[in-house]
Amino acid sequence: MIFREDTYRVLIVSASEKFNTVTASLLPGSEFWPVTIVKTAGEAQRRLLETAYDIVLVNTPLPDGFGTELARDACAKSHAAVLLLVKRELQDEIYYKVMESGVVTLPKPVSEQTMTQMLRTLCSLRERLRRAEEKQVTVEKKIEELRIVNRAKWLLIERLHMTEEDAHGYIRRQAMDKRVTQREAAEDILRTYQ
Repeated sequence: MIFREDTYRVLIVSASEKFNTVTASLLPGSEFWPVTIVKTAGEAQRRLLETAYDIVLVNTPLPDGFGTELARDACAKSHAAVLLLVKRELQDEIYYKVMESGVVTLPKPVSEQTMTQMLRTLCSLRERLRRAEEKQVTVEKKIEELRIVNRAKWLLIERLHMTEEDAHGYIRRQAMDKRVTQREAAEDILRTYQ
C-alpha cells in the first residue's frame, strides 16, 4: 500500500447498507479520506454545496429519486469524477442519458474486483480533471493580466498621448526597472493615473 500525501474525498450516495459497508471497505484511508455516506439525493446535494468531493458514487435507485439528475448535477457543478451504479437491464438506457454529462455508469451487481478497478479509473479521471482545472486557472490569470495591462496601456495613451507601441514599451520597461511583473507595473500605472 502506498500512502499518498493527498487523498480523494469521496461521497457515497446509497440507501443500501450492504453496498455502503462493502464499498467503504474498498476505500482505504491512506487513499480515500474522508468518506461521507448519505442515503438521499437531497442530502447529497447539500453535501456537494458544502464540500468539494473528488469522487461521487451514486447507487440507484434512491429514496427521493432515481439518481441520474444528482449524478448530472454533480458533474455540472463540480470537478468530481461521478459513478452511477444501475441495474444491468437499465445500464444501456441510463448510459445514453448521462454520458454527455460526463457521468460514468456501471451495471450492478458488481464484484469487489470490478469496483476496485472502477475506483482506480475514477482516480485517474479525477487527476485528469485536476490538471484541466489547473490549466483553466492559469489561462484565466493570463487573461486577467492582459486586461490589466491593456487598461494601463489605454490609460497611458489617453493621459500621456503615447502611441500604443510606446505605452506597451513603457509598461515593459517599468516592469524591468522595478523588477516586477508587467501586471504589477500596469497596476501601479492604473493607481497613478486613475
